[in-house]
Amino acid sequence: MIDVLVVDDDFRVAEINAQYVGKVPGFRVTARAHTAAQALATVAREPVDLVLLDHYLPDRTGLELVQRMRELGHDSDVIMITAAGDVETVRAAMRLGALHYLVKPFTFAALRTRLDSYAALHRTVERVEGQGVAGQEQVDRIFGALRTTPAASSPGLPSGHSEPTTDLICKVLHDADHPLSAHEVAARTGLSRSTAQRYLRHLEQAGRLRLTLKYGDTGRPEHRYAWVAP
Repeated sequence: MIDVLVVDDDFRVAEINAQYVGKVPGFRVTARAHTAAQALATVAREPVDLVLLDHYLPDRTGLELVQRMRELGHDSDVIMITAAGDVETVRAAMRLGALHYLVKPFTFAALRTRLDSYAALHRTVERVEGQGVAGQEQVDRIFGALRTTPAASSPGLPSGHSEPTTDLICKVLHDADHPLSAHEVAARTGLSRSTAQRYLRHLEQAGRLRLTLKYGDTGRPEHRYAWVAP
């Protein structure tokens, strides 16, 4: 099994990412961390094979965390999973040895593609290590194992929608004991109201949510959404 540490400052996103990892055969999440300090303490206490790392952490950036890990001798591999899409951050991640860089929002299929390529790399390195010496052919296999084919968009999701955000909204509504408005969903998920409304509209049209109207004394009725059990 490949042991994975999920690092994200958002508890809910960390949990969703961990659930995604758990769906991929051969991988298991052994810990979650929400700050760089927690991540450092985790790898010092219990070394892991792979770190799924957000860049925006409250105490230092993800790249600063990677640099500190290397200074302390922690050689866990790193896949960046972050909303940071600027070229400078991407280049810095490459220089620090990140194996993949996945920009949020992303689909489960996109993450699985990266994890599958990492598993292939893991197997290839183990085979080559068993031979003692790596020739050019073996080196080419190691580097080639990381190549990925871009994952297609998840079926059923409109362009611009992501599985993690969809799952997050579904979980909030599933756990709610009463119908929620778009404003309440936005507050509980940390999304903007317009983004929440866009996802709620799609989920309602797909039959996963039930729409009701709450009428007040004046003005338009408030749209409220409730989870529909499969």
